[in-house]
Amino acid sequence: MEFEKVRSSTISTVGYDDAEKVLGVQFRNGSEYHYLAVPKALFEGLRAAPSVGSYLNKYIKEAGYQFRRVR
Repeated sequence: MEFEKVRSSTISTVGYDDAEKVLGVQFRNGSEYHYLAVPKALFEGLRAAPSVGSYLNKYIKEAGYQFRRVR
């Protein structure tokens, strides 16, 4: 998975694995989470969102996607 920088006060980079449909999020505090079975359209929306953190909360976290903490 390749990560790209985003403009956010809490999120450093985001990435997406097309084959596995996994959204990767690296936070500025050093933690990294992988959200599972996320449609690519949501990743594209996250990248384009005016507030990346708000988008992540509303469309990924509150939607109940399973996740695992990587670090």
